[in-house]
Amino acid sequence: MTVPNQVQRRVVASQCPLDCPDSCSLDVTLEHGRVVALEGNERNPTTAGFICDKVRAFPRYLEHETRLRHPMIRTGAKGAGEFRQASWDEALERIVAELTTARESAGGESILPLSYGGSNGSLTQDTADLALFRRLGASHLLRTVCAAPTGHAAQGLYGRMPGVAYADYEAAELIVVWGANSQASGIHLVPHIKRARARGTKLVVVDPRRTKLARQADLHLAPRPGTDLPLALAVARWLFENGRADVAFLTEHAAEVELFRERAEPWSLVRAAAECGLAPTDIEAFARTYADASPAVVRCGWGLERNRNGCAAVASVLALPAVAGKFGLRGGGYTLSNGAAFELGAAVDEQPSTTRMINMNQVGRILDDPPSPPIRVLFVYNNNPLATLPDQERLRRGLAREELFTVVFDQVHTDTVDYADVVLPATTFLEHAELRAGYGSYALQASEPVIAPVGEARPNYAVFGELVRKLGLERPGDDFEPAALTARILAGAAPDVRAAVERDGIAFPTFGTSPVQFVDVRPRTRDGKVHLVPDRLEREAAGGFYAYRSDPATDAHPLALISPATKTTISSTFGQFFEGPMPLALHPDDAAARGIADGDRVRAYNELGELVTIAKLDADLRPGVALFPKGVWCKQTENGRTSNALVPDSLSDVGGGACFNDARIEVEKLR
Repeated sequence: MTVPNQVQRRVVASQCPLDCPDSCSLDVTLEHGRVVALEGNERNPTTAGFICDKVRAFPRYLEHETRLRHPMIRTGAKGAGEFRQASWDEALERIVAELTTARESAGGESILPLSYGGSNGSLTQDTADLALFRRLGASHLLRTVCAAPTGHAAQGLYGRMPGVAYADYEAAELIVVWGANSQASGIHLVPHIKRARARGTKLVVVDPRRTKLARQADLHLAPRPGTDLPLALAVARWLFENGRADVAFLTEHAAEVELFRERAEPWSLVRAAAECGLAPTDIEAFARTYADASPAVVRCGWGLERNRNGCAAVASVLALPAVAGKFGLRGGGYTLSNGAAFELGAAVDEQPSTTRMINMNQVGRILDDPPSPPIRVLFVYNNNPLATLPDQERLRRGLAREELFTVVFDQVHTDTVDYADVVLPATTFLEHAELRAGYGSYALQASEPVIAPVGEARPNYAVFGELVRKLGLERPGDDFEPAALTARILAGAAPDVRAAVERDGIAFPTFGTSPVQFVDVRPRTRDGKVHLVPDRLEREAAGGFYAYRSDPATDAHPLALISPATKTTISSTFGQFFEGPMPLALHPDDAAARGIADGDRVRAYNELGELVTIAKLDADLRPGVALFPKGVWCKQTENGRTSNALVPDSLSDVGGGACFNDARIEVEKLR
């Protein structure tokens, strides 16, 4: 790895690959080889010279006391977090021995790689690691903890058509922000909304919380969690029955129009309002405002996918611009993920997996109640499952099994590290080469390491490449060095894109950074049409696509628990900075009914587990909803449990997505 000269003080360019749509370009200030400051620069125009507070604090992350600096081997009981320092040779030889034994005695499917990679780029996910686990014949992990339902919906309806650029929100007459909190993630949209509002653009926010943006909106709809589907279908029905559907557009550009209309027909304003906990007049006002506005844009987030109706909910929202004919104008249409804007190639040439598939949301049950063959080796990287996956108690029991050999390859000492047999220290994006395409901004960026690795940390591609060699799994043509991986990934891109990345370290799509949907970009479906009831989704959905599954609340557990991102915790990255205890937020009416005051010790519970922490009263929540942020570490509550101890491992209607917002709980005051 090439490390820059350690001159006294200088500023170098980099990029942020962390779990956020915006893909900020960065200026990194170095002093004597240490990072002392991070700021945004103008190289990515979406960044506009500013970054979030989370990444601005990254110098602290690099040298925090939780940073892993050396390989370690467990000495105490699983979960105790007791280790001794080891050399890389010793740690890798131990891993090689365990992988070999598991494969020879129980087959490759007894090995499970557990990763997600929301905070990684294209060089540190699905490169040498993919080669290793495919060649071992390991079980295939379905990475569905986030974005699987939305991805299925976007692919089914539009073939992942690129969306409205942030800057073009300023051209809209109406902005709808549905299931997203731009102040927490994707912050670079906010200035454009503010400028649009200043010139008279109307704003509608759909969210069970009164977020900062919702407090500024002309209309805030706060549906019960999990009811976005009937809300969107009721709007669609209103458009059809009031002559506000764009029949000409639908005739030319859409398929399954009548079938979609049939699926929306049961959802009258009155019925949807009763299910959503809204007033029928508010839903009608939303539908009328949306129909009247031109251009109108919908920013669809990921919050509405996190439940039993997740895929259909997102699809129903994405269908509205087609039904109302909102395409073809700058500032009209929708934005979801723009991750498919670049046609990139594969970093490694591996055959598709034919081994058993394991949904990552159900890893707890797989480890706690092992199938045949049982998982003998669990290799955790780019992920902190104990803080991020559902059914936390079952996962904890599975990780504690003595017969399970667990490797954790991470940058910091997470909750999951405590259960590892071998721990490997990983580099951060400032210590290795990276390539990353934004999924909010239209930018593809490459970066080189700007500092030497902290301690003995090594990049993913180097460690997994070494394991390939040590296990005798090398093949002709293997090259896991960053330059070779980058070249293979860019081989699928347009020549101008490749040249720009190689020359400038940043490139933009061939259609530019401000596409108009149905003018500059069109659906990437097989026939170029919008498919309102896609065949694949129709086949996969029990009862047919758009079939609604009702609220799982019971008399014993009546409160809906949601776990959104915050300004400090998008994922579990940076969770170590919060000292705790992290409070559980309740609406004042719900707290009063239970005799709970602000700051009281409380117990939130259901049949899966319990969370003991303090209460925080929050009038910005709708009644019946409790909130505990995602990404919280176990040390930040009194009983070492987070909201995921209360989350079922049930799956969304299509896509196998997590149902975090289907957790139903009761809360009581503790003396």
